Amino acid sequence: MSDTPTPKTPAKPGAKQPRTGSSAGQGREDRLKAALKANMARRKAQSKARQADPGDKPGGA
Repeated sequence: MSDTPTPKTPAKPGAKQPRTGSSAGQGREDRLKAALKANMARRKAQSKARQADPGDKPGGA
């Protein structure tokens, strides 16, 4: 065995890299979970802001 790393062949432009095992799926799930959590927090903050300011109703002033 030699200690020198073998050069990797360059991938074709636009070609997708193969993903192995469930690590790829797990990473996607983690990203989706984080995005959902951020979205829910944003919606909750918007809802609270709307309830705190009843003077901003459409058709008012």
